[in-house]
Amino acid sequence: MASPTMKRLGIDRLSPEEQIALAMEIWDSLGYDRPGSQLTSEQRQELARRDAEMDANPDIALTWEQVRASIEKKP
Repeated sequence: MASPTMKRLGIDRLSPEEQIALAMEIWDSLGYDRPGSQLTSEQRQELARRDAEMDANPDIALTWEQVRASIEKKP
């Protein structure tokens, strides 16, 4: 059986936003099986610290729109 392609799966007919959403859903579905997702214990501890900080201070989070606007302002 040939590998799936965007055209055969109909992905090429999706809007760019839908394609990105699908790509993110596929990426998220890989969980810890993602390539390069083997974290060191220090990295796991840092992620846990950041997660706890977000739980304690949810107002420090930025929306995607805020992040994107900040990036687009840079020369």
